Amino acid sequence: MDKIEKLFGLAVRRRRQALGLSQEAFADKAGIHRTYVSSIELGKVQVSIRIADLLAQALETSLSTLWRDVEKLAAQ
Repeated sequence: MDKIEKLFGLAVRRRRQALGLSQEAFADKAGIHRTYVSSIELGKVQVSIRIADLLAQALETSLSTLWRDVEKLAAQ
């Protein structure tokens, strides 16, 4: 699994689950639609920098930390 969208989605999902947030609660916190969260986590969409930043904020982390998670997944 090396497609960047899938890796990003997996990193988002892992952080969301670690916070104990449902997709719906996370979507509300990020200000986006729940089905969009699902598409992101499944790696079906390319997100803009603005959306990536909203996701990181909702995950209570920085965008750079979220990206490091992606890089770690890519290295596995």
